[in-house]
Amino acid sequence: MNDSTPFVEASATWKRLAERVAAQHWPAPALYVVATPIGNLGDLGLRAWQALQRCDVIAAEDTRSSRPLLDAWGIATPMMAAHRHNEAAAAQSIVRRLETGERVALISDAGAPAVSDPGARIVRSVRAAGFPVVPVPGASAVIAALMASGATSDENPAYCFAGFPPPRSGARQKWLRQWCAVPAPVVLFESPHRVQATVEDMLAVCGADRRLTIARELTKRFEQIETLYLHEAFEWLGGDSHRRQGEFVLILHEGEAARGGPELDGQAVALLEALLETLSLRDAVKVAVKVSGAPRDALYALALELGKERGGGAG
Repeated sequence: MNDSTPFVEASATWKRLAERVAAQHWPAPALYVVATPIGNLGDLGLRAWQALQRCDVIAAEDTRSSRPLLDAWGIATPMMAAHRHNEAAAAQSIVRRLETGERVALISDAGAPAVSDPGARIVRSVRAAGFPVVPVPGASAVIAALMASGATSDENPAYCFAGFPPPRSGARQKWLRQWCAVPAPVVLFESPHRVQATVEDMLAVCGADRRLTIARELTKRFEQIETLYLHEAFEWLGGDSHRRQGEFVLILHEGEAARGGPELDGQAVALLEALLETLSLRDAVKVAVKVSGAPRDALYALALELGKERGGGAG
């Protein structure tokens, strides 16, 4: 086998797959809601590539941001703007195009349109007008982060997607109190200039020993995915300014208290109560975990309850 053989075989495979996809049903008129890469250009699906080529126009959240992707894949389909500031007008324009028998593609800057991005209003308008909506799935920051976090399992696959938290601390803490009580992992997005403040608020609301997965720059060259306790996460972000750059997906793992947690035996409870007489809450939990081997989240939740009963703080 010479060096070119794998590339010849890959080219033949690509051609064969492209022909099979091309032979599939491509309804017209229809709105094709197409997921695009969240960073890595190679993550555009074969069906998405053909959909974008076959459509008569691409409705893009930002035509300038989408141009490099289309150029890289050799897609010359004309574009129109469809963002949150003109979504109502764009929806009407798209419906008129569908009435003439066209195919229209809808894309956002990255990932899935209408999922924490503009597009839902367009989808509703198209469906209300009686035209089909064809989802073309692909890259998703939410799913990518969950895949790498271990926050869910096949026994308990539930999770919640919360989108972006409020920008101000007071409203954000109130928002977090609601989501922290959900008995499932909570996935949210955050911007680089607010991520450390948001983690600080998580620390204040959820406690130091709740776990958090920080996924930044997913699918890109400087991708980082770390799972830490909240007190460690806050310190990790502050330890290097580069860690606060890029686009963030945060996964607040389910706490032991939220899912009822394992029962603590009497010895662990007695030990924690004794430690709290002389140590801060954080140090008492740390020692109790090391000595008893009981789950940190469960001990922390109990320590908070004991602190409230005694009229004390979190320490």
